[in-house]
Amino acid sequence: MHNDLFTIGPLTIHGYGLMIALGIAAAYVVSVYRAKRQHLEGDHIASLVIWCLVGGIAGAKILFWITQISSIVKDPAILLNFTDGFVVYGGIIGGILAGYLYCRKAKLHFMQYFDLIIPSVALAQGFGRIGCFLAGCCYGQETSGWFGVVFPENSFAPSGVPLIPTQLISSGLDFVLFFVLVLFSRVKKVHGQVAALYLLLYSAGRFVLEFYRGDIIRGNVGLLSTSQFIAMILFVISIGMMVTSLKRPKPEAL
Repeated sequence: MHNDLFTIGPLTIHGYGLMIALGIAAAYVVSVYRAKRQHLEGDHIASLVIWCLVGGIAGAKILFWITQISSIVKDPAILLNFTDGFVVYGGIIGGILAGYLYCRKAKLHFMQYFDLIIPSVALAQGFGRIGCFLAGCCYGQETSGWFGVVFPENSFAPSGVPLIPTQLISSGLDFVLFFVLVLFSRVKKVHGQVAALYLLLYSAGRFVLEFYRGDIIRGNVGLLSTSQFIAMILFVISIGMMVTSLKRPKPEAL
């Protein structure tokens, strides 16, 4: 678990950044490939990915700031730190909103492209969580189990103690979710069902995994972490999306 992988002159390649880049590249390639198979306009994919990426980064940062309001009041300089401090759920919400705005601008069927892009989002998250593991962020609680991982001193995680590798667990679940969504997309009845399934499975998995996270900086809502609170909301929304799609009298043309 070393974030600094190698150095070329003055340039240092960081594991977290590399995994994020690989995730974005993989998400784009898969989205273009699936768009061609579904006879959709592939020219919009690059623009849609850029919009979702910018919206996702902004959303992840804004939600982090919201969870850190009390700390920001004491030290406003926190607002100037753009290198770390992001909340994944903010990225998901911001990315979805940006994607919706682009589809409105380009006059595209939002739910159709939502279904197209969302499996790639899960794929990108899988790579991203490997980056978290290399950097030591999003770490788990202390454990005496055989699966515990000890991080070095230069990582974000506490060093010298075995921790639950929540990053790798999350990464594995994200990759499995990607394949499940791709397979489900082949049998879906109406647009929006793949997106609903993503929100349903991701929020359920994230809610459970949060009990094993050891980083408490992300804030809480009552007895729940901020991510668990948002997971509950998205879980209910996803069920509503599924129920609504099943009640449609005629399936949409796919």
